[in-house]
Amino acid sequence: MSDETERTFAAFPPARGRGFAQSWWGQAWLKALEDAALDTAQVKTGRSLARAGAVGAVSVRPGRITAVVQDRDRTPHRADVLLEQLSDDQWDRFLDMTVARAGHVAALLDRDMPPHLVEDAAAAGVELLPGMGDLEPECDCGAWDHCGHTAALCYQVARLLDEDPFVLLLMRGRGERALLHDLQDRTAVPDEAPALQEGVDAAEAYAAGDILPPLPALPELPEEPGVPPSLDTETPAPSGVGPAALEFLAARTAAQAYRLLAEQDAFDDELTLAQDAVRLAVGISERTVLERLAEGSGRAMEELAPAMRAWRDGGVAALDVLEEEWTAGGETLARARAALDSAWDEEERPSLRARGNRWTVVGSSSQLRLGRDGRWWPYRKERGRWVPAGGGVQDPATALAAAQEALEIG
Repeated sequence: MSDETERTFAAFPPARGRGFAQSWWGQAWLKALEDAALDTAQVKTGRSLARAGAVGAVSVRPGRITAVVQDRDRTPHRADVLLEQLSDDQWDRFLDMTVARAGHVAALLDRDMPPHLVEDAAAAGVELLPGMGDLEPECDCGAWDHCGHTAALCYQVARLLDEDPFVLLLMRGRGERALLHDLQDRTAVPDEAPALQEGVDAAEAYAAGDILPPLPALPELPEEPGVPPSLDTETPAPSGVGPAALEFLAARTAAQAYRLLAEQDAFDDELTLAQDAVRLAVGISERTVLERLAEGSGRAMEELAPAMRAWRDGGVAALDVLEEEWTAGGETLARARAALDSAWDEEERPSLRARGNRWTVVGSSSQLRLGRDGRWWPYRKERGRWVPAGGGVQDPATALAAAQEALEIG
């Protein structure tokens, strides 16, 4: 990051066969491009250029993204895409909404943008994601609508958005550090701390344990994680210590701890004995313990290893995909076929053999499995058994690339 108002990302290498948007917000970004472009052939050209690695380093600034894009004949063109910035009033409403809703701060710190965050922002009059016509193209090739160069830039930025939604917020006008400081200001603990209550001597409490009243119930999980104090003070930082980095790490740790506590509550309420046995087995190397957990989960030992791998990739959802074969039909099947048809250009599309919710690449040891949540899960064949090869994603091309990469690694 060169400063708070500009970020520059290195060019991506060619990525043929890979999808561009795994996250739902990355897909919404591309939908804004594809719905508004008058010439679909230019959109397809842009997708091909992006896959071929023709997009150079991407500069992201408030209201604008820029990159040099090379034609197939290597002619360079400067491409820009403009997106309207939020007003100061809109930013105030967004920040107030974020700190007032449970989990919004935690999601942002975890580089996530859940739908309810976007929906709550829209209810407050703040549209974060672009809609049809919001991505305004500018290119020195002279095109007045989206050309292959601006489309290629949009496809490349979708990859950046997958990794970091703060890229979108910077385009809307606010850098990450400034945004986090604003959130901290709104959630700062008041200077006046409540007076400490007098406690009970530990020795006396232990001696009188049989007559003391029972301990109070555990407190409920707070609506959101705590925000660490700001390190922006007049005292200079020691050499080699970055206050901004420390602030980020502390906030990220608080968000991660909050999420683990929230997930533990869900585990206590929802996991079956078989699922909980797999969860407990993850990270254990002692064979006698694993054998007992395998027995408790109703699995043979050779079935426990892929179950543990699935759990690491996606918890209960991934475990269900591993063990349940079901038949997609009606609207679900239509959506799946549409996703498969649009995931690859015609010359790159693999030959797939379908059975139930599973699509196997003909002549290969790669497979795609459709989860009931609409995500695609990569699988590879290992010693005659299909095993998980990564987490679930919205784009089947991305999932298949993960399966093939796992095969190459071994």
